[in-house]
Amino acid sequence: MPSGVLRSFLETRLAELEEQGLGNSIEPLEGPNGPVITINGKSFINLSSNNYLGLATDERIIEAGIQAMRIYGAGAGAVRTINGTMTLHAELEEKLAAFKGTEAAIAYQSGFNCNMAAISAVMDQHDAILSDELNHASIIDGCRLSKAKIIRYRHSDMDDLNRKAKEAVESGRFAKVMVITDGVFSMDGDVAKLPDIVDIAERYGLITYVDDAHGSGVLGKGAGTVKHFGLSERIDFQIGTLSKAIGVVGGYVAGTKPLIAWLKVRSRPFLFSTSLPPAAVASCIASIDILRNSTEAYERLWDNANYFKRGLTELGFDIGASETPITPCIIGDEKKTQRFSRILYREGVYAKAIVFPTVPLGTGRVRNMPTAAHTREMLDRALEIYAAAKRELEREDAG
Repeated sequence: MPSGVLRSFLETRLAELEEQGLGNSIEPLEGPNGPVITINGKSFINLSSNNYLGLATDERIIEAGIQAMRIYGAGAGAVRTINGTMTLHAELEEKLAAFKGTEAAIAYQSGFNCNMAAISAVMDQHDAILSDELNHASIIDGCRLSKAKIIRYRHSDMDDLNRKAKEAVESGRFAKVMVITDGVFSMDGDVAKLPDIVDIAERYGLITYVDDAHGSGVLGKGAGTVKHFGLSERIDFQIGTLSKAIGVVGGYVAGTKPLIAWLKVRSRPFLFSTSLPPAAVASCIASIDILRNSTEAYERLWDNANYFKRGLTELGFDIGASETPITPCIIGDEKKTQRFSRILYREGVYAKAIVFPTVPLGTGRVRNMPTAAHTREMLDRALEIYAAAKRELEREDAG
C-alpha cells in the first residue's frame, strides 16, 4: 500500500497548486508537432512548439532517421566510452563543430544534460559562477551540482555583472570564476549582451559559457547568438540543443579540443548514460546540413515572427522585451493567464500558459512561437482569436 504520508503530501500540495492557478495539464498530440496539431480529434493552430524551422516534420530529416535505423539498429546499445560510439556520432560532432565555428564538439542526450555535465566537470567547490538571474533551470541545476559559489547578477545588467566579477576575482577566494548566460532567454525572447559580457570576462579573466538553446537556428543566419555577434573565438563554452531549431533530440557542447577531451573523460552523462540512438543522430546530421546549405527556413521564420509580433502589438498585447521569435503575451496574474489560455484553446489556438515557477510570480504569460512552417493564413486566424479572447477576458474582469 502507498505511504499515507506521501499520499497526504501530494494531495494537499496538488490542491494548493490548482487553487493558485499553478497547475498543469498535458494534452497528448495525435500526430506530428507541426504548425497545426490534433488533440482529441480537434485541430489547433500550434504556437507552443520549439520547432522553429519546421524541421521536426521535414521529410528529408525523417528519411535520414529511417535509413540509419535500418543500418545501425534502434538503439546505440552502450555508453559512448564502451562501444556506444558509432561513426554517426563522430560525424555529428564534426558537423556541430563546423556549424558553431569551434575546434571540436561533444554530443549529449539532451540540452539539459549538457548543462548538468559541462558545468560540474569544470567547476567545483573552490570556484565561483556568475549567473544571470533569468538563466534556464538546467543552468541553475548544473551550477548547484558543481558545488561552486553561485553569484547571481541582475538580468542583463552589465554594471552589476562588472561589479560582482571584480569583487569575486579580487577577493582571492576562488581558483576559477565563470560567467554563464543564456544566449536567448527562453521566457522573454531577449538576447544576452554578449559583447559586453565578453569584454567583462576578458577584463577579469573569467571563463565564458553561453547556452544557445534558443539562438541556434534563429540568430546568426542560423549559426546562433555567438556567431551573430562575431564572438566564436572569444567564448569558451557554446552549449546547444538538438531538439529545437534542429528538430530532433539531444544537446552538445562546442569548444576547444582540450575542453572536449576533458568532457569525454569527466562529464557524467557522457560516461554513464547510453548514447543517442542512431536514427536521432542521422536526423540531426541531415538537419545541420540543411541549415548550413540554405537560409530559406531561417528567413521564413523571421518573416512570420515579425508579422505575428507586429499583429499582437497592434492588438494591445504586452510582448515584453522580445527580440526573437519567442513572443510572450504577458498577462500577469496566474489565474487570469490560465483563463486566457483556456479561451484560446477553446477557439482553436494552442498556446500554453507559463506561470510560476517557470517565470516569477505575477508575470504569467502565454508564450508564442511562430515558426517557419506557419502560413500567413494560420497567423491571421490566430490573431483574430487573440483579439476575441482579449475582449472576452476584459468583459469577464469588468462584469
